[in-house]
Amino acid sequence: MSNGNQAMTELLNKHCRELPAGTAALSADEIHRLIGALPSWKIIDGQLTKTFAFKNYYETMAFVNAIAWISHRENHHPDLEVGYNKCVAKYSTHSVGGLSENDFICAAKIEEFSA
Repeated sequence: MSNGNQAMTELLNKHCRELPAGTAALSADEIHRLIGALPSWKIIDGQLTKTFAFKNYYETMAFVNAIAWISHRENHHPDLEVGYNKCVAKYSTHSVGGLSENDFICAAKIEEFSA
């Protein structure tokens, strides 16, 4: 199993945890390791980001509702930009002032769902 696949499996088997203010954000090395599991996601302006494209508004909204369900279960919520046939998901963890493992856990769950 490649390191990316192993990291993806690890992320999918985890759940988000509460990260109180003052918890350290991930290091650049840890971000680099975890982003390897999510090659279609990018770090843009300090956020874990991906644009998803759809055929129409109905498919876009169905996807947004699926993200809402995952977010509710994990108690970790992305910023979403929603258009007619696209959705941009952006993750960061406000309480740590950067990226946390929670961001990558949720992105992995969305990636698996959308595959």
